Amino acid sequence: MSRKDFGAKPLSYPQPVWIIATYDENGVPNAMNAAWGGISESNEVSVCLSVGHKTCKNFEKTGAFTISMADADHVAACDYVGIASGNKDGDKFAKAGFTATKSNHVNAPIINELAVCLECKVKSYDHDSCILKGEIVNVSVDESAITDGKVDVSKVKPITFDPFNNTYHVVGEKVGDAWGSGKSLM
Repeated sequence: MSRKDFGAKPLSYPQPVWIIATYDENGVPNAMNAAWGGISESNEVSVCLSVGHKTCKNFEKTGAFTISMADADHVAACDYVGIASGNKDGDKFAKAGFTATKSNHVNAPIINELAVCLECKVKSYDHDSCILKGEIVNVSVDESAITDGKVDVSKVKPITFDPFNNTYHVVGEKVGDAWGSGKSLM
């Protein structure tokens, strides 16, 4: 087998496409697309966000944010909030076609159009490393994405970022069972 080197770059599969939502100083919802993040503890997320983002200014004031899973049905809106700047366009949330409901758990908006949402309190934000750590205080899922009491990935249609090709892909095909498929090798 032959391999090709790509160097020391942040290239990995899958990279979630997270839409980080906050309220600004006037209570107006703002959102941005972030693909460099992950679960870092059982109730903690870590995300790399450059200091200059409006979202960062917002969560530093409110102490809260939400993370919604971008989905295939809203790929254009989710991409848009990543390429438009909240510092320049104070209405990008509405331009994306998003509507919000205030979280019952943190001072941040839940994006109604995206089914899965992590509601988080800011644990820390380091201006040098740009690492935001948030405590997950609740996960909420729209009823439309639940089948027989379970979250249905085929209804959520989450997307992942392909950093090798700068594209988005939908997640959904089941290929095995966690803590089960490997038992055949035991």
